[in-house]
Amino acid sequence: MTTLAPSRLQERYRQEVLPKLREEFGYDNAMAVPRLQKVTLNIGLGEAIENARALEAAAADLSVISGQKPVITRARRSIAGFKVREGMPIGAMVTLRGRRMHDFLDKLMNAVLPRIRDFRGVPKDAFDGRGNYSLGLREQLIFPEIEYDKIDKVRGLQVVIVTTAQNDEEGRRLLALLGMPFSR
Repeated sequence: MTTLAPSRLQERYRQEVLPKLREEFGYDNAMAVPRLQKVTLNIGLGEAIENARALEAAAADLSVISGQKPVITRARRSIAGFKVREGMPIGAMVTLRGRRMHDFLDKLMNAVLPRIRDFRGVPKDAFDGRGNYSLGLREQLIFPEIEYDKIDKVRGLQVVIVTTAQNDEEGRRLLALLGMPFSR
């Protein structure tokens, strides 16, 4: 069995980010330094109630983007106003960890986000108070793997980056050092 070399983002974390964060926040132990834990991609599909094919198309898009098979998410409770019953399929999600997570984030920060028209950076205030970052993308077309001719509808997706940071300041600094293009 051959072992793969660490991804570019992992190498950057080990060689540049870890020592800087350790120095800035005064960590004695390298294991206490914030690091990436997982990345979750989610597409919510309200339209799946009327159109069952929408779920298949969104799942196919997510699998192409992430390189991993998505899980179909189901409604937890019934909501009459939205015509949703408990257990109905209403979305698709993928959780990336390890190498796939690092490769996806590298691609997101260096290839995908700069492709957005009039891109001026991602918002700095989308942290949750515990160092985790949420990013909403309006269309799946900005990913280079998606073929324009093969999509049935433009759909947005949510990217959640979960870190081991204790607060937003540490999480923001971790992502900034990794290369996340925050707005000025």
